[in-house]
Amino acid sequence: MSWRPAQRRLHWWVAALLLLTLALGFLMVALPFRPLAPKFLAYQAHKSFGLVVLLLVAWRLALRLRHPRPAEDLTIPAWQHHAARLVQAVLYGLLLLVPVLGYLSAASAPAQVETALFMLIPVPHILGPDAARFAVLAWLHWALALLLLALGLGHALMALRHHAQGSGVLRRMWRG
Repeated sequence: MSWRPAQRRLHWWVAALLLLTLALGFLMVALPFRPLAPKFLAYQAHKSFGLVVLLLVAWRLALRLRHPRPAEDLTIPAWQHHAARLVQAVLYGLLLLVPVLGYLSAASAPAQVETALFMLIPVPHILGPDAARFAVLAWLHWALALLLLALGLGHALMALRHHAQGSGVLRRMWRG
C-alpha cells in the first residue's frame, strides 16, 4: 500500500508553498520602506500563501483521517519510525499554528494593514490593534516559523538519507 495521489500531491504542494512563504517572509522584512509598494506586495503575498498553506494542511489532515498511512518500511528501525511519527505530528501542528499566528499578528498590528487573499478577497481581522499583543504574536510566529523550517529540513534530509540507504519511503511519497 502507498500514499494516495491526493495525499502525495498535497505533501509536495505544501512543501513548495511553505518554502515560497518562508522566502517571502525573509524578503518582506528585508525590503526597505521606500518605495512602499514592493514591501506591501511581499507582505500580502506572504499572508496569502500562508493562508493557502493552512487550508491545504487542513485538507491533508482530513484525508489522513479517512486514509491512514501505508505500512511502515521494515528496513527502517522501529525507533526511527517512532521519531518520524513524533516529528511529523509536530510538523502538522506547526503547519497549522504558524499561519494562524501570522494571521493573528497581522490582525493585531498597530498599522492595521488590510489582509486580502491574493489582493482579491478581503480577509477580515478578528482582533483589533494592540501593540503588546502584536509584539508577542509576531515573535511567536517568527520563532515557530524558524522551528518549522528546521524540522522540515531535518525531515527532508532524513528522507534523502533513507533513500540513499535503499529505503522506498521517498519513492512511495514521490510516485506511489
